[in-house]
Amino acid sequence: MERLNVANAAQGTHQGAVGPSLTDLIERSAELKGQLVAFAQSARFDRWLTPLLLEAAGPERQLDEGAAIRITDHFILRYRLPDGSTVVDRFVAGRRDLTAVDREMLLGWRDPVEGIFEIQRKKGDAVVLLNLVDDLEYRTYSNVGRAAFRGVSKGAFLHTCLVPVHSADGAWLVSGAMSSYPKSSATEIAQAALELATSQPELVFRNPEKIEQGWQRMREDRAAFVTFCGSDELVLRPAEAEDRLNAYYRHRQEAAVAGQPGRARGRRLPGLDLPFFELPRELADSDTIGVIYDQVDGLNFYSDYGMLRDLFTDPALAGRGQHQDLLRTYLREESIAPLPIRRLAAAHPATADLVFRKLLRKPGFTWSEHGETLLRRRKPWYYENEPRPGVSVIGDRLGELLRGARR
Repeated sequence: MERLNVANAAQGTHQGAVGPSLTDLIERSAELKGQLVAFAQSARFDRWLTPLLLEAAGPERQLDEGAAIRITDHFILRYRLPDGSTVVDRFVAGRRDLTAVDREMLLGWRDPVEGIFEIQRKKGDAVVLLNLVDDLEYRTYSNVGRAAFRGVSKGAFLHTCLVPVHSADGAWLVSGAMSSYPKSSATEIAQAALELATSQPELVFRNPEKIEQGWQRMREDRAAFVTFCGSDELVLRPAEAEDRLNAYYRHRQEAAVAGQPGRARGRRLPGLDLPFFELPRELADSDTIGVIYDQVDGLNFYSDYGMLRDLFTDPALAGRGQHQDLLRTYLREESIAPLPIRRLAAAHPATADLVFRKLLRKPGFTWSEHGETLLRRRKPWYYENEPRPGVSVIGDRLGELLRGARR
């Protein structure tokens, strides 16, 4: 079931004696959202929005209404235009008639909550939703009124996106399309929520408790990895890396199963012999794979890491084009964090200066003085956000649903 939460555009704001009421804010949100959608669908943004819709439509050029609404809503709220701004930013910047309350509300929409929600209860015009991804509750309204939640009941599920009503503490609005599912869909819903949590851990870490739990789980997992593998850094052939990681994951699962109370002795569970880990193709074609389990950056894999390590261990290689090109790739690629370069420079201080002097053609370069500045200049994206654990932690309710599905 798909519903679009955009009302017809209208003018004006609603202001009470001490500020707008929640009802006024919700009504105003409908007006602003309608205007914002029209702004985003205007010709000025066609060069960015149309390709997104065409890509989603595929070769058949078929795209259902719900998918089109979700893509458009994501484009409005989160898509970064070439100058780094969003459609919301440009809308606010171009509208001098907006009040301070309008601006606060609109700019708050740039931080939406995506999730799969279980309906806890209805409360007046709102529904109280538990996000199965971040394990937080949201008191949620629709800018088309309570009719948006007609036909959904306690225990059912919603897949949607929420935006805050910043002037009303704890109130949220449905944004874009809303898909509803009955209680009988719990098995499929739990799997979808798990996939969302593992593929986009930043959604989980909206919950501060999950951040600390994630760090704790990662510390435990890293310690187990080091014990099993003998080091937090490995350089292996791709096939060897896959075998080692799968052996580690089997070891971890067997330990977890053995620790479950009431488990039948000697009973093997299905799936323990299946592979858990497979390298993506771009890594599988490498000569060597670097496997590094860092205490902050987590578990990462690096292509041709053996060649890069050779560059730092043997000063004679510093002038070779193949090795220099590899280091340039490590410096240039946004998919590669500063971690491997930091590690190699720290492990080989006697040669690091020579390597970078030849690469950068700067005779006065020293890693101790200039290394961190180089990394910050080449990889600013890494330093813009607080570190997050590389392990997602699912909430209690999602865990219950997953255990129920297994039973």
